This record gives sequence, structure tokens and C-alpha cells, in this order.
Amino acid sequence: MCAAVAAGCGTSTSPSAPQGDPNAPLEVWTRSQDSAAKVYTRIFEEFTKKTGQKVEYKAVFNDFDKQIQQRAANKDLPDLVITDTGSLGVFTQQGLVGEVDRASLAGAADVSERAWGNARTSDGKFHAVPWSTQATVTLIRKDWREKLGKPVPATHEQLLDLAKAFTSQDPDGNGQADTYGILAPATTDRGYTLWWASNFLWQGGGDVLKDSGNGKFQVAIDSPESQRSVEWIRGLFCDSKVMNPNALTLTTNDAHPLFETGKVGIYTTGPYMFSRFDKNLGKDKYEVIPAPRGPGGDTVLGEGEDMYIMAGSPNPAGQKKLVEFMLTPEVQQMGMKVQAGETPVVRLPVNKNVDVKTVLNDPRWDTTKQVYESAGRPFPAVPNFQPFRQKTSESLNKIFTCTTDTRAELGKLAGELTKELSTQGIKQ
Repeated sequence: MCAAVAAGCGTSTSPSAPQGDPNAPLEVWTRSQDSAAKVYTRIFEEFTKKTGQKVEYKAVFNDFDKQIQQRAANKDLPDLVITDTGSLGVFTQQGLVGEVDRASLAGAADVSERAWGNARTSDGKFHAVPWSTQATVTLIRKDWREKLGKPVPATHEQLLDLAKAFTSQDPDGNGQADTYGILAPATTDRGYTLWWASNFLWQGGGDVLKDSGNGKFQVAIDSPESQRSVEWIRGLFCDSKVMNPNALTLTTNDAHPLFETGKVGIYTTGPYMFSRFDKNLGKDKYEVIPAPRGPGGDTVLGEGEDMYIMAGSPNPAGQKKLVEFMLTPEVQQMGMKVQAGETPVVRLPVNKNVDVKTVLNDPRWDTTKQVYESAGRPFPAVPNFQPFRQKTSESLNKIFTCTTDTRAELGKLAGELTKELSTQGIKQ
């Protein structure tokens, strides 16, 4: 595995040969805020305690991708990077990671095949190692819902009805029109508009791309089903107006406080928010449910985070040792168990020998696991989905401003995505 990684430096942006001191600390980056960094720090301290290998840990959240590219340009990458699966295509295309030989990796057989799918590139090879998986779930202000006498929503129609009630019926009882139904971190930054909207798009029967088989794809964003789905989402902004007002410029970091401070009552997000909201809002004030069904079902985004063994390291043996350590049941559980206010860095374990119910004894995590297994799906396994995500996010964001014709904008987007399919050599 390590030899393959060292040989994976195929572009001018990546290191051409290992450099530096092989006995130096392993430099590890994670795309994390402080609440998750505390958990990672405990894990890496335990690794050093058991192996003697020191770790130089850095948690980066703002400008994470930009900083990685700067280090790549300087031919001085970290030894290990942990970030979401969305980086897989970019890192692979740029030669920042090499192929991973699963057979040489202790503990690889204990990782579920579905989790390994998050590390598989479009050619069927593996260029990362799974670390954590997850699926989005729906969080609802239970106290608001019960006060207004509304049922737990099971369909899009019931979800919209609840969102309207949260917006217009003063669920917090302060006598002011200062609450909203649905919270969305729908900025175009890193393609978050699509990250959030993909759930509703799929539930409406729409999609961005259609898999034609044999590694080929067709554009699906302008299909009748996609147009219908996008129009429904657009209606949340433009017709019923149940969205938080600044949704289209809102990042995830800025979105979370709006739910926990009582500004918005419905939030589609990941299970990593449970511990924070338990502390800042109160566990008894909100509930966790599977996504209400739309015309096309209840599909939600189900991805996760990978460990990227970066090219050019002077210590491939240390890289391998750390990755194998991270896959053990003990460390997977360390990543799941957190203190008040911390964020779990393992949401659903990739190790098949770790049971969520046994470790956490929390029905909300059982719900998340069931959603992941029954309704979770990743973005398409194209060589690099990032351009598709970014272009689609920009078009959807424009549509949701209520100033653009949906059909015309999706038609324009379809043309751009078709060109991108051709550029990546996967057009049907």
C-alpha cells in the first residue's frame, strides 16, 4: 500500500519523492472545528502512547481545501488527511494520493463493503481508507410541534404544513413573527446548496446525473422529475416562504445556532449535531426522524469521511500504522463517545464489529443507522463530482432567489453538465 502511495505523485502539484526525516512526527490534518478536534486529540495521544510515534495534529475548518492546495504546490503535504468523501476525486486526479492495497492493510476485512464504497474511485480502485459514515436525518423542534398540535411529518405535504405553522403560528409564544419553518445552509461555498437540496431533489424523484452503466452517465437535472422537485424546493423560498431569510448565503457553521436558539424549527443535517444541540438546546426539545417521503421516496445523502494517505511522506510505515490503528474497534468507539459539547468524529462506525446500539445506547443513533442502511445514497461515482456539485449549486441557488425561470436555468445547467461529462470522458 505504502509503495503505491509513494508512487502516486503523478502531477506537478504533488511531491516527486519522499523528503525529510522518517523519524519526524506524523503530520495529520482533519477538516474539523474545536468541538471535534478535542476528540481527535485524545485519539492521537493514545496512538503515541501505544506506539511511541508522535503526531503533529492540526484541525482546519476555514479554507481547508485552499490550504491543502497550497501545501501541494509546495510539495509538502501532511502525512494523513481526514476529510469528507467529496475530496476523493480531486485528490486522486491531482496525484495527491495513490492506490490503496486493501489486502496489505490490517483491519481492512473488518470494514464494511458499503463503507469501502466511499473510498472507491470511478475506475473501481481505492484511493482512500474509510473512517466514518453517516446519513442525514431530520431534526424537529418537538416542543413547538406538540404545542401547535401537529403530527410527526411522514410526507412532504405534512412537512410543508408543519413548516408553515412554525413560520406563522408563533410556536415559541413570544408574540412576535420571528420564527421560520426550515433551516438550510444553502450557500454555494463548496457546493453546499446541492448538499442540502439533494435530499429533497431525490425524494421528489429527480437527480443530477443518471448512471448509464459501464462507467458512463447522462445528465438528469433537466428531466421532468428533476424540474418538479426543484420547483417544489423553490416554493419553500418563494411561495410559502418558510425558509430562514439568509439561507442562500448561510454556511453550516452559521446555520447551527439558528436551530439551537429557537429561530428555525426544522433542520436536515447530520447526527454529529446531537451532542451540541443536547447541550445548547436541550435533548427534550427536539426529535430526530427519518426524512418525510416525497413522490420519489425517502432517499437522503449518505456519505462519510475518509482517511487520505498523502503522497511524498518520508514515513510510509508510520502512515500505515496510524491508519490501521484508526480502524480498530477501540478507536472507532473513541471517535463515537464524546463529552458534552464535543462533536463525534466517528458518526456510524466503518468497523463491522462495532455496534452503534451497544456503544451509544441512544435511539436517535439507531434511527440514523436505519436511515443510512435503507435510504442513504452517495453522490455519483464519477471521476470528480466536485465540478458537478459546484455548477449545480450555483444554478439552484440562483433559482431559489425567485428571480430565475426554473426550466430555463435547468436547461442551461444541463448543457454545462453535459460538457463536464465529456471532459471527464464519461458521457453516454
